[in-house]
Amino acid sequence: MSILLFAESQQGKLKKGSAELCSYGFALAQQQNTSLTIVTINCENVDQLTQYGASKLINLNVNVDYFEAHAYASALAEIAMVEQANIIVISSSADAKYMGGVLAGKLQAGYVTNVVELPSTSEPLTVKHAVFSNKAFAYTVLEGKVNIIGLANNVHEETTHSKSTDVHQQDAHMDIKCTQSSIEQIQGKATIADADVVVSGGRGLKGPENWGLIEDLADVLGAATACSKPVSDMGWRPHSEHVGQTGKPVATNLYIAVGISGAIQHLAGVNASKVKVVINTDPEAPFFKAADYGIVGDAFEVLPKLTEKLKART
Repeated sequence: MSILLFAESQQGKLKKGSAELCSYGFALAQQQNTSLTIVTINCENVDQLTQYGASKLINLNVNVDYFEAHAYASALAEIAMVEQANIIVISSSADAKYMGGVLAGKLQAGYVTNVVELPSTSEPLTVKHAVFSNKAFAYTVLEGKVNIIGLANNVHEETTHSKSTDVHQQDAHMDIKCTQSSIEQIQGKATIADADVVVSGGRGLKGPENWGLIEDLADVLGAATACSKPVSDMGWRPHSEHVGQTGKPVATNLYIAVGISGAIQHLAGVNASKVKVVINTDPEAPFFKAADYGIVGDAFEVLPKLTEKLKART
């Protein structure tokens, strides 16, 4: 028996969080007294993963250049059976969650997402995971012959190991059951999924013409830009930037909310972020109760000064 870990990549580059995921995988392998095999698909910088203690690293070179859940799940299921893996580790990204359900069906496996630490028991396998939009934790017992763990973001320390890793390049053909007409990728800017810092704006910005204040701060911090649901609903920003329980959940190292009052759905989607900062003119805004730091002030006065100070430090 062994542990199989899938490290995601996009356009050939490893996604943010791969180091954390692989560090968790090695710690899990040590806990379970077994070996770790890492799998990537169409990854160009696969050698970066040789420092995380895996016994084997398999990079699949496949005939598609975009994510397709059923095809990816089929490929991983085949490798899992060859490697006799009894535990599979994936991330809790949107793509991984979609694929994880398909993979669980193919392997008749147990599957838990948003896991926050190593299993508390091995027989049976018991994992702690975040529930109710990260407001509470639950312990779930996995009793399948194969079990899938979806690791939450920012919950495990990144560590490296000098163990030798056997690297394999394998060609594989994927049977795609759907077609992708086009893929739009914003170049040169951090995405919400991969960013360590997110700067988000709400109705307090008063209109789309003022969004340059958010973008200027984000550029200085190397951050992604985001928005609240009302902002995307009004068409100020694309729906792809809407974060919150009904949009994209974020678990960044730093989340800055500007002109966002803090509706419960928004807070539920961002409360997994390590440090939350709010800038709002209303001292009674609900976000202040959830934030680590807060500034009571007008965004049109605070943001230019904050951006200027940060530029001076770079």
